[in-house]
Amino acid sequence: MKILENTHRGHGLEALSQKVDNPLSTDVASVMKLLNACPVAKATPLVNVASLAEKLGVASIHIKDERTRMKLGSFKALGGAYSIAKAAVKANGGLGTVEEMGSALNGHVFVTASAGNHGLSVAAGARVFGARAIVYLSETVPAGFADKLRGFGADVVIEGANYEESADAAQNIANDKGWTLIADSTWDGYYGGRDIMEGYLAMPAEAAEQLGGIVPTHVFLQAGVGGLAGAVAVHVRETWGDAPHICVVEPSFAPALYKGIEEGGVVHAEGPVSNMGRLDCKEASLLALEYLARAADSFMQVEDDFVFNEIKDLEAIGLETSPSGGAGYAGLSAAANAHALGLGSESRILLFLSEGPADD
Repeated sequence: MKILENTHRGHGLEALSQKVDNPLSTDVASVMKLLNACPVAKATPLVNVASLAEKLGVASIHIKDERTRMKLGSFKALGGAYSIAKAAVKANGGLGTVEEMGSALNGHVFVTASAGNHGLSVAAGARVFGARAIVYLSETVPAGFADKLRGFGADVVIEGANYEESADAAQNIANDKGWTLIADSTWDGYYGGRDIMEGYLAMPAEAAEQLGGIVPTHVFLQAGVGGLAGAVAVHVRETWGDAPHICVVEPSFAPALYKGIEEGGVVHAEGPVSNMGRLDCKEASLLALEYLARAADSFMQVEDDFVFNEIKDLEAIGLETSPSGGAGYAGLSAAANAHALGLGSESRILLFLSEGPADD
């Protein structure tokens, strides 16, 4: 475990601030209105895990369980599908009838790269609104996931030895064909991932309502490119101000946000493939990095073997997940065992279980 204090807290990164001219929307009501138009949309549970709180010596641990989100298996259901829904509403001139919305994007093609659940969300959204989805997967993605995508009506292309190469291929074909790229990241010149982050606001909004009057002292957020972490951090600050300590947790093999904070901008993080496959992103989202530079208090690197062992605690209480989905809990465990980040018997923890067990 390595922990980095965020010295940019409150003001962001000078190199990025000029490029991030608009803050992430905090209009959760509009987000929820659009999401709730989906027949399978409903709030996911917030679980109070007293046994783990006692084990780690803290007052409480609440875990937002995203494994059933919109029947797609992860928080990612809120992102790609929401972004496509916004496009459908725009194309239709407003939120229309089921029949109108079902054909609002006829003839439209969305293309994306995915290391996991983002592709499912894009495929599901495209199918609902009459569009075509093309999902690029790298050679490292399990074959069963390609079949799952096809089951949602997506065309699947296997290209690239890793996620970065498949993402480049998706961007290139979108440019060549005039299709709409719907990446779950952002970079200089591409900010489409902002809509996806906006969709993720549903998670912390639900969690805040479910917590009632409880204000967390600590929020641990696992991160890949940083979309989930960035959206949650923005909402946490909007809801509870400076009270919670926000810690961003990444694989030690892919510390893109950690290195970005350390070096003051988007950088490439070198490292081997991590068992936290959905977090194994070597370059951070530009917007997410800037939002987290402003909102997060610390950044943490955790090792693959440690996370693999720690998530057995979650499995033991019926919250089985992957190393990607449970990395936030592993970060909490590491900090508690090291008596770091001010954790103690009065600490109230909020975590997000972002997906179910990994596919073979």
